[in-house]
Amino acid sequence: APNARAERIDAEDEERNVRAKPENGRAVAIEGAEAEAEDNPYAPLGLRIGTFNVTSTFEQGVTWTSNANYSTKPAPAVLSETALRLNAISDWSRHSAVINAFGVYRKSIDGEEVTEPSIGFDATLNLDIKEDLRAIAKLGYDLRPESADSPVPLPVSVSRPLRHELTGSLGLEKDVGKFRFAVTGEIERLGYDDAKLGGGGTLSQEERNSTLFTGALRTGYQISPALTPFVELEIGRRNYDIAVDSNGDARSSDRYGASIGTEVDLGEKLVGEVSVGWINEQFDGSTLSDISGLTAEGDLTWSPERGTDVNFNASTTVEGTTTAGDSGSILYAGTVALKRELRSNLTLNASLGASWREYLSKPGNDLTLRAETSLTWWLNRYAGITGRYRYEGLQSTLANRDTTTNSVYLGVTLQR
Repeated sequence: APNARAERIDAEDEERNVRAKPENGRAVAIEGAEAEAEDNPYAPLGLRIGTFNVTSTFEQGVTWTSNANYSTKPAPAVLSETALRLNAISDWSRHSAVINAFGVYRKSIDGEEVTEPSIGFDATLNLDIKEDLRAIAKLGYDLRPESADSPVPLPVSVSRPLRHELTGSLGLEKDVGKFRFAVTGEIERLGYDDAKLGGGGTLSQEERNSTLFTGALRTGYQISPALTPFVELEIGRRNYDIAVDSNGDARSSDRYGASIGTEVDLGEKLVGEVSVGWINEQFDGSTLSDISGLTAEGDLTWSPERGTDVNFNASTTVEGTTTAGDSGSILYAGTVALKRELRSNLTLNASLGASWREYLSKPGNDLTLRAETSLTWWLNRYAGITGRYRYEGLQSTLANRDTTTNSVYLGVTLQR
């Protein structure tokens, strides 16, 4: 089922070939943001730009890390870290839109050489065509270095390539009595820049570039205002730019999936959805075995009391590879994140995450554990001091993959 993927706590995406995301998300009402700003004297005021209320956050600080490149041979570094994030929410009498954008740049000051740029945006437009008919359009782009724990092996002397992800979707939702119907079409483009060789030159990653087309049909029934169980069917096609790679493998494939789950809506207390199902990918090449496996998806937000938000996210991802005769792997990931206002001027963020990768054409698996905690002390409505600690550990049954990374950040946060 299309569902939001679990993200790395450090905001670096896992290497994957499938991006599943819920297609019935709702834009947050602008009234909610205004109420929060009035209730909390340290909440950002935002700027009025046309019919949008825009809030921005700028961070500048220094990070010490024990393993700058997430390597099996750790090398520490001190990094300068700059981040800018923007959020725009529409204030329309009808329809709604949300736009998020970010840019992060990490550069070594001392120690192991690191240069990591990442930028991206996502936009959602909800159109209320009729009282019982809605359209949802989404567009997103993400550029960042490939994840260090990617299942695609690269030589030690080769740098991680930049990874481009462009996604778009269009869906329609129709209510008929207590029945809920939805149809969604989605396209995902994955592209990789050439990797740089340590001694100069580049290593082409063109064989990994692909485009995925999927269509999903969902049928649900509202048994109560709080619960709407559903069944979803999905079909898709992934086309690689190079039909037959240098190993003689034809990696383009047909995709089929089915899932059952439920949407939950308890107002401000609990909202989201969970589902389980099965996925199957059939490759064009006879040298590659099919990828099949159980799927589990979820995106729930729980607010036990005012000023406290707990988010649970789970995803299942089919990952590709370039290893000869190897079909790929399945990645199961989950994250629990807490945001708590300890005081009006003191904000706590904490996250725990885990992912399990099962290699399908060879015996082996990866277990990755992540944890992060941060505190922001707001000096006034516009400026604060942020401290953050992050841990990430990868344990693999395959040789030369285990890594451990500890990072500490201290910086200034500005908001408007």
